[in-house]
Amino acid sequence: MHTDTPRIHWTIALIPLAVLIALQVLVIQRFGSDAIDGASQTVLLFAAGVAVAIAMLFYKVPWKRIDGAIGDNIKTIGPAVLILFLIGAISGSWMMSGVVPTMIYYGMKILTPSLFLFMACLICALVSLITGSSWTTVATVGIALIGIGTAHGFPVGWTAGAIISGAYFGDKISPLSDTTVLASSVGEVPLFEHIRYMLITTVPSFVIALIVFLVVSLTHTVTGSEQAVSFAEGLQNTFVISPWLLLVPLVTGVLIALRLPAAVILFLSALMAGLVMLFVQPDIVAHIGDGDRFRGLMLTYFSVTSLDTGNDALSSLVQTRGMKGMLSTVFLIFCASAFGGALTGGGMMQSLTSALARGISGRRSLVASTVGTGLFSNMATGDQYLSIVLTGNIFKQLYKDKGFEGRLLSRSTEDSATVTSVLVPWNTCGMTQSTVLKVPTLDYLPYCFFNLISPLMSITIAFIGYKIYQQPKFQLQVQH
Repeated sequence: MHTDTPRIHWTIALIPLAVLIALQVLVIQRFGSDAIDGASQTVLLFAAGVAVAIAMLFYKVPWKRIDGAIGDNIKTIGPAVLILFLIGAISGSWMMSGVVPTMIYYGMKILTPSLFLFMACLICALVSLITGSSWTTVATVGIALIGIGTAHGFPVGWTAGAIISGAYFGDKISPLSDTTVLASSVGEVPLFEHIRYMLITTVPSFVIALIVFLVVSLTHTVTGSEQAVSFAEGLQNTFVISPWLLLVPLVTGVLIALRLPAAVILFLSALMAGLVMLFVQPDIVAHIGDGDRFRGLMLTYFSVTSLDTGNDALSSLVQTRGMKGMLSTVFLIFCASAFGGALTGGGMMQSLTSALARGISGRRSLVASTVGTGLFSNMATGDQYLSIVLTGNIFKQLYKDKGFEGRLLSRSTEDSATVTSVLVPWNTCGMTQSTVLKVPTLDYLPYCFFNLISPLMSITIAFIGYKIYQQPKFQLQVQH
């Protein structure tokens, strides 16, 4: 930090945030879930402009300092952008190679009617973990499960709660998830280190949710599951389904266990899936490439691909976006970095951090404040990506100043901003899932046990202090 950093009162520093929130509310009203395709990014740049104007006009902050801060922020997101593009490639190749359809097919086969909610949560967790997308999971398998649950006599709120709990669990710990990559990037923590540390709070939260769904399922009288059988048959008729295809995720798991860099793992996994696709699904590759298999392979990696399966839910499931589908998220990350750099370079982030620090005495209040900010950001900005970025940027320096690890920040951010987004009716996640499942947000909210428990679990673990470390010199300062 420069010694001549302007002394900006925290109330003034809140002005760009207030502008961001106000404009974001208007954007969500006008664009809904499509806001991430450009409107939210525009709002971020406009709010950044407000921050720059305040700093330069009223506090005489030189543009060189602000420009340098923005540049420093953008430099840190390079690895995240690379990983996001690889995620796009792997999501397309895993789907069209039959790897994901095989996982879904066998998951459907083990769906027991008397354990419906329990199994629905597990299946959604599995699909989301593989695809790295809660939205895709809810919009595909979730739709089928809502129909099955209705046929079994389950209230739609319970079914939607099980679906969303599983989908957001898988999304939260998947190395293919853009929110997971974003949170680890904002916290400046290696991706798989971030995921491993999240397991401490995520697994207990999910286990508790599963127990609740299991008890409710066992005490409910259910009937057959014809829709599940039909969905599984549709997958089998579209793809070559074989347990041998499970070798791809198995080898990927081995690579993860070897702790290779995330980019290397994703690249090798996408390469494996592409080779499998050429040999196991030749008709699909030829269809995508209009008879040219090499063209089909390349399109699967970088472009939107779709198959007409004759089943709307199945066709939606197998549609992929490739690397092109990641451009909106990459655009958002760049704009968010510019906004964060404008706040930092203009001295506003330091002002906000100092104001927050005055009310924080240790790990408990620090984590609780982070979790509360993540939830508030979801309600204020209406977008989980913005919430992750804002929460991370506001608290990043504070965690360093207090001597706590970056992985505690990235975990606390995900325990709040990622999972609570779907519980806010006007948030892009809440609106999307409510529309897709045709269940009002407030109807499923009480049954999204994983999403409700995760923030509380994060605070609980902070109070216990399990595997939360502080540098010795900071411990002495707290004691004195």
